Amino acid sequence: MVGSKELRPLTAGLALACLAPTLLAYNLAPSSTLFNQLLALGAWGGVLLLAPAGWPARASLGLKLLLAALVALLVGALLAGPQGLLKAPLAPLLELNVFVLAAAAVALLGAARLGVEGLALGLLAAGLAGTAIGAVQVFAPAWADGSWIARSGYAGRAVGNLRQPNHLATLMVWAAIAAVWLAQRRGWPLPRLLGLLALLITTLVLTASRTGLWFGVPLLLLWGLLDRQLARPQRIALLLTPVLALLAWGGLHLWAELSGATFGAEVRLDSEGAGSPSRIKILLNSWELLKQQPWIGVGWSEFNRAWTLTPFPDRPIAFFDHNHNLPLQLLVELGVPLGALVLLPLTLAFAAAVRLAWRARGGDALDRRAALMLILIAGVHSMLEYPLWYAYFLLPTAYAFGLCLAAEGQDVPARPQAAQAALHKGVALVLLLGSLYAVWEYRALTAIYAPGHEGASLRERIARGQRTLFFGAQADYAAATALGTGPDALAAARRTGHQLIDARLMMAWARSLHANGQTDQALHLVARLREFRSPEGKAWLAECESSPEEWFCAAPPAPVPWTAF
Repeated sequence: MVGSKELRPLTAGLALACLAPTLLAYNLAPSSTLFNQLLALGAWGGVLLLAPAGWPARASLGLKLLLAALVALLVGALLAGPQGLLKAPLAPLLELNVFVLAAAAVALLGAARLGVEGLALGLLAAGLAGTAIGAVQVFAPAWADGSWIARSGYAGRAVGNLRQPNHLATLMVWAAIAAVWLAQRRGWPLPRLLGLLALLITTLVLTASRTGLWFGVPLLLLWGLLDRQLARPQRIALLLTPVLALLAWGGLHLWAELSGATFGAEVRLDSEGAGSPSRIKILLNSWELLKQQPWIGVGWSEFNRAWTLTPFPDRPIAFFDHNHNLPLQLLVELGVPLGALVLLPLTLAFAAAVRLAWRARGGDALDRRAALMLILIAGVHSMLEYPLWYAYFLLPTAYAFGLCLAAEGQDVPARPQAAQAALHKGVALVLLLGSLYAVWEYRALTAIYAPGHEGASLRERIARGQRTLFFGAQADYAAATALGTGPDALAAARRTGHQLIDARLMMAWARSLHANGQTDQALHLVARLREFRSPEGKAWLAECESSPEEWFCAAPPAPVPWTAF
């Protein structure tokens, strides 16, 4: 059996894996959070190396279902869509394989109940660090230098170093769960717990996240109402979270009134209301795509391409690469049959987690129910966005899922067989070394935007980026938008369109199509550009007022199927 002293490095490593990615603000163009993602993957790889090969002694049915869902996702991604296995873009499939391997290994670690307290410690530390970072972004924005503390792109709103208000909001709710978890484990007094929750809930209000406020706080309240295994102080603290949110809102309103500063949540409520019309539109558009290709889907990671190139006069004007709803995303990309093969075992695994948490007692109940709350928060967020596409949310969620699905009566596992241990460490090395390799490879991409002193031309720098394993599509974007309208630029536009199509790419792609004699497709792209009503597109199409004879001013032909591109 594994002794408690052996688990101390693992517990510390697990806490660091949860904390470190949320602290990193340093980034290099074109991605603002790639280093956070790679740090999360590498750190969790380190956790797996520290673990005494976290294989559970007994795998519950729920754990088997969770692993089956992950395998089904891999198979579905390989088979789905018009391109199928032979023509699927390589990089997204490689990334999916890495993420699925990581999630499976981390879930097994959670199911082995190794380093459990490290998860709570890391999430609470990440929440408190996010509180400090968010306070600087709102109350002293001049201190945010972009390298140590990220600048907020939203007036009066905290975004943390993950640079997204909803991400910081989910982190705050997770940290609140971790605070309650640790308070019961360690016997913290009620005033200490209330003080921690007050800080975290105030930062949640500063994010102005509707997801966090309308769903996160009510879920905390429900936990306090329903969980009779929690001690009285912890239940009282949870029941007071709505009061803490109201007090924070009132205090921030008063601060804004007296100082003349911007209280982002109030401004957002006044301007946008409590709902999100753009999300409703993207869901309706996704439903139409699903009806058009229900059996094979549009293909893994192809949602943005299919949605952008399909006529939708009522589309939201933002460029979405995800439809902001996890089940619908899987169904649209994989098709109903393959999507159901993923969603059915995943749903059954979640039901098993709920059942095991409900009938647990004592310390086991605390661990399972706190982990279940983490999954619920990530799940609710996944109905409205896509947090699980980020390693720093996916892997803690996978660990929590595994912990919920640990076999009843299991404390720590027996040592695994040699083959199991080798496979476990192999996954750890893939994550650790793969992350380091991706950082090294990313230099070729950053050189396109910030050339060094070697004197290479833009074309040479782009070609170097196109030869990378993970970032070729991003380098293709530069080729498509900066290297004219020849056949090479057209081919690059077609390749990079598998990643994210925006207004700049649509204009460059249309010009290249026209220059290469494919004007019908070019005009189809122009018609889709008009639907987005972007400032760049409007400025280009405004030329039609003075020069109506320009080719892009012509009436669009009959719609071209998105698969033709």
